[in-house]
Amino acid sequence: MTHAAAGVVRDPRTGKVERELRPVGAEELRRTAGRLREAQPGWAARSAEARGAALLAWRDVLAEDRALLDALVADTGRYTESVMEVRGVAGMLERWAAQAPALLAPGEPRAAALPGVEIHQALVPYQLTGVISPWNFPLLLGLIDAIPALAAGSAVLAKPSEVTPRFIEPLMATVRRVPELAEVLAVVEGGGECGAELVGLVDAVAFTGSVPTGRAVGAAAAAAFIPAFLELGGKDPAIVLAGADLDRAASAILWGATANAGQSCLSIERVYVEEPAFEEFVELVTAKARRIRLARPGPADGQLGPLIDPAQAVVVERHLQDAYAKGAVARCGGAVETLDGGLWCRPTVLTGVHHGMLVMTEETFGPIVPVMPVRDAGHAVELANDSAFGLSAAVFGPDPELALEVAGRLRAGAVSVGDAGLTAFVHEGTKNSFNLSGLGGSRMGPASLFRFVRHQARLVNRSAAPDPWWH
Repeated sequence: MTHAAAGVVRDPRTGKVERELRPVGAEELRRTAGRLREAQPGWAARSAEARGAALLAWRDVLAEDRALLDALVADTGRYTESVMEVRGVAGMLERWAAQAPALLAPGEPRAAALPGVEIHQALVPYQLTGVISPWNFPLLLGLIDAIPALAAGSAVLAKPSEVTPRFIEPLMATVRRVPELAEVLAVVEGGGECGAELVGLVDAVAFTGSVPTGRAVGAAAAAAFIPAFLELGGKDPAIVLAGADLDRAASAILWGATANAGQSCLSIERVYVEEPAFEEFVELVTAKARRIRLARPGPADGQLGPLIDPAQAVVVERHLQDAYAKGAVARCGGAVETLDGGLWCRPTVLTGVHHGMLVMTEETFGPIVPVMPVRDAGHAVELANDSAFGLSAAVFGPDPELALEVAGRLRAGAVSVGDAGLTAFVHEGTKNSFNLSGLGGSRMGPASLFRFVRHQARLVNRSAAPDPWWH
């Protein structure tokens, strides 16, 4: 297995190189940033309702556009998740168009402690927000920060991953059909050097991706003295307590581990099951995993798409080989396969695993389900928290109250109770990442919008004359 050559666009289903990358040049990137800056004051001067109307007009354009979906399928080699991305973006546009006006509305002036002085609070959007996003959900993660930034009144310059750039042109074609939006939103093609250049051109940056690249973006943002909102990797645990509905838990965890072929930061990547339930759970999840089909010969013909990035396929294979060398056993699946030139991995349930293995400690980003028995809930929590990550988690218990109590002991930004991966669909809950999974304000919940504004206090002295002791 080899890495794809740098600077080329590859078909993940066949491995064939389809074209060269077409990176925007540094001078063109600077001109684009300048154009967006010039247009932003007019965009910010619109009411939040008017900006919301533009977002809804874009939603309507997206709903009737087939070229964008086709490009997403070509970029990723999978169909179902691409449809979900388009629908998810439509939902985000509706949500922020509906919520932003109330969130951004000025409050009533209030009296200060100083007699005769009142406080007027205002929100001032960053003029230009930069967005750098990954290849696993190109459209959704490319816009999950851009949309609230636009709703807040900021202009946005976005650079998606060079691994999946086909969707950019059809996306921008939809943007151009909403002229007022086209003035303040640009999505450009380019590699890592383009992302590095972008950080120096914006007033705030939102990044989604790996921990090493996130550290580099954070350092560059600090040097530029701008805020960085970093959503990084995960190694999400699931805990299954004795007495839980094991059939439900097996189905939810398998979905959480294999959706998008496990290529998600919030994938379930390790499972801790109380010993009395361990064997039955393993049998259930293995039987269910064997029924999942690869999406072949066509993208809509099965449930599991290809591994999108050859570099990540190398990581998946390395984690599997390390696990086998240290005693792990594959109950199903078990290897990265090359089929018609594409790289695939069937759902793989591993037992005999422990925390001395890479597959239990480092982000795998593949459809791998390592299952480990634990003595009790306390043991499960201890192991779940034994991680450099803390993005999200899942807990299944005999009743919601016990599961909630266990969830409260986990060091993770979001915990699904009685399900897995709910944060992929429920964006209303505010959360912060723990450990190396991220830094900065919440991407979810109403707080997400406030990442893209500065709070300004306007202090009005309405007294007849200033008191000389403080003036």
